[in-house]
Amino acid sequence: MVPNPHELLDIAGITTPLIGFYDVPDIKPFEPFSKPKRCFFSSYADWLKGYSTSVTAGESSCRGGGYWVGGVEFASREDFAHGLNNREGFKSTDRLMCEWLENLKPYMIRNGHVVIGPLKDDHYEDLKTITFYVNPDQLSLLIHGAEYNNASIENHPVITAFGSGCGQMAALLGDLKTGVPRAAIGATDMAMREHLPPDILAFTVNKPMYKQLCELDESSFLYKHFWNRLMKSRKTLQ
Repeated sequence: MVPNPHELLDIAGITTPLIGFYDVPDIKPFEPFSKPKRCFFSSYADWLKGYSTSVTAGESSCRGGGYWVGGVEFASREDFAHGLNNREGFKSTDRLMCEWLENLKPYMIRNGHVVIGPLKDDHYEDLKTITFYVNPDQLSLLIHGAEYNNASIENHPVITAFGSGCGQMAALLGDLKTGVPRAAIGATDMAMREHLPPDILAFTVNKPMYKQLCELDESSFLYKHFWNRLMKSRKTLQ
């Protein structure tokens, strides 16, 4: 059964459409499409209007995006690392950049195409991750939801780490076949944030975590006084 997020979204006040990351053999069911201007996130405004973006294996509007979504290798990883450091200054040395690229593997397209766009319930089997675009208050609620069934202080279900915005949509979560609920705080990539409102961050989850969030019931914090009090305080500030 496809999880139903409507009550969660309603209580959280999340009005931005959820964005799915799909791996599919046929992109036609996801029409209409928006063609990004290099960075995938240049299509963000179009995603909110119902458009999708497709990434075909071996083809990408963004060189870095083609690596993080598809694994298209560069002629020389050392040259790529040097270029990133020389242009962006992301790591203290080229060697560290190379090591980081070795340690964080890209998402490999399995079925020919990745589609990024609004959720489609009839293609839930092809869905790999779901991204909530939220403000800081809503992010705090989702983190509470991700921790709802967790007691470990060593293996947290929510992670955040340096990386490209598109890498944070899938690669950062690792094995997407796992039954373990996982989430990642994203949209922290300076290179893509110009395409988002300044108060918006991403919260990307795998399917087990999505199910957990959608199943939060009346005994959970979602229906308790802290969230209600926070929402009332925001209204008084408006």
